Amino acid sequence: MHGRLAIITDSTAYLPPEALRRHRIEAVPLTVVLGDEALEEGTEISARSLATALRERRPVTTSRPSPDMFARAYRAAASSGAEGIVSLHLSAEFSGTYDAAARAAKDAPVPVRVVDTGVVAMALGFCALAAAETAEAGGSLDEAVSAATKTAERTSAVFYVDTLDYLRRGGRIGAAQALLGSALAVKPLLEIADGRIGMLEKVRTASRAIARLEEIVLERAGEAPVDIAVHHLAAAERADQLAQRLRERVPGLRELHVSEVGAVIGAHTGPGLLGAVLSLR
Repeated sequence: MHGRLAIITDSTAYLPPEALRRHRIEAVPLTVVLGDEALEEGTEISARSLATALRERRPVTTSRPSPDMFARAYRAAASSGAEGIVSLHLSAEFSGTYDAAARAAKDAPVPVRVVDTGVVAMALGFCALAAAETAEAGGSLDEAVSAATKTAERTSAVFYVDTLDYLRRGGRIGAAQALLGSALAVKPLLEIADGRIGMLEKVRTASRAIARLEEIVLERAGEAPVDIAVHHLAAAERADQLAQRLRERVPGLRELHVSEVGAVIGAHTGPGLLGAVLSLR
């Protein structure tokens, strides 16, 4: 909590643990259902365990937090002295998390502003950091919300997946697009736009797709001050290599985070995911 304001997000923000602690941001966990076992993201299932389950083609689904989980988080923040709460969440197109938070906010003991950021992963994380930094500087509830929404508008995400099959299974991309990618044996580059996942480019090989992903990041970053996050699932070497090249090639780079995505996003992308999130300052 920051003075009069508390910042709450969800576990798909994939903020580094030290950033959560430093900025005192609370992340409410989504759930991964592995077979008949429900596990909280971030504490009860690791990315490595998820990748193994996916490779073994075990049934994996995901679930939003319950409204009661948000209600508890809001009550705890109020009990700690918060007079207002900014609750920032992944795109409502991907999950019912925003709806659960909005339901809980109606009965919260202090004003809660629930925001559908339209993004996910560190794109959401950068929004939470912007809200926290505004609150730390003494900003109002409206100012913290505005900082988060403006950050979402300046943030973009591009990612590569080895196959579209996981996105198709989870209903996050159309069957026709997935079939087309498989039929042409292309490697897809995807982006998040207007809260949805869409095809950005199709490339013939994995190496060319990753090289093109790097070039897109450079084009979008330009000379401006920018924060970047590199995400992966079971592709640490690829991620480290991309991060190193971006450190060398992005002139306005401020901060660069490298992290493995959690189980919720990983369940829909599959092992081999490599992505980059840019937040222009």
